[in-house]
Amino acid sequence: MFKHAIVRCPGENFAEGLTTATLGEPDLHLALLQHEAYCQALRSCGLELIRLPAHLQYPDSTFVEDTAVLNGKSAVLTRPGAASRSGEGAAIRETIERFYSSIREIAAPGTLDGGDVCEAGSHYFIGISHRTNEAGARQLSQWLAADGFTSSPVDIRDVNSILHLKSGIAYLDSNDLIVMKELAGREEFSGYNLFRVPTEESYACNCVLVNGRVLMPAGFPRLQEDLSRGGYQPLPLDMSEFRKMDGGLSCLSLRF
Repeated sequence: MFKHAIVRCPGENFAEGLTTATLGEPDLHLALLQHEAYCQALRSCGLELIRLPAHLQYPDSTFVEDTAVLNGKSAVLTRPGAASRSGEGAAIRETIERFYSSIREIAAPGTLDGGDVCEAGSHYFIGISHRTNEAGARQLSQWLAADGFTSSPVDIRDVNSILHLKSGIAYLDSNDLIVMKELAGREEFSGYNLFRVPTEESYACNCVLVNGRVLMPAGFPRLQEDLSRGGYQPLPLDMSEFRKMDGGLSCLSLRF
């Protein structure tokens, strides 16, 4: 059960952030409305929000999930793989220190984006991507092991349709895993009950289970129906403007 979520409002230069999407420039006004709806959804799930102001030095900083990996025992400040985001971990340290006495950091030459880290119960999948390298993954794995967690790498560098591992998978509960079609055959996921997502709904893989509700992007009826049939309670949210910036639903908060 989550009690808190850290969120950061998009700044007026949100559209200057990094993206590989070809969906057009985001509408800032609409992005702010969608962000507020997201915050209200977290509140409706019982979370207390720690709301951080926009950080104009970092146009991508609304995607706070990339800056830290949090578990019940400690926090790991990441070292984002994109040079323009390299200071975001330090920028959120003070907020993390309010809740965690044990804080570690990914060090060079390691790079790590939180979006590449999928918690699946007591096990963590760590994506090796164009943002997270093997050195960063090894460091995180060592920190997790020190806290009693297991982990395993998942190399997604040859999967061109996603930026981060959690763009293509999401852990729910009871050994249930949402997986995009391109990753569904991976040996790493063979022991899980898979919700297989077809290519046309791949963006919907970026979901998050929050205190009994599954927050998911709106507009993906097949996955929404599958989740309902599986006993989950989907809560669809419009993510159109964040999708334009390679962002997903889990990216917008750090939950703990």
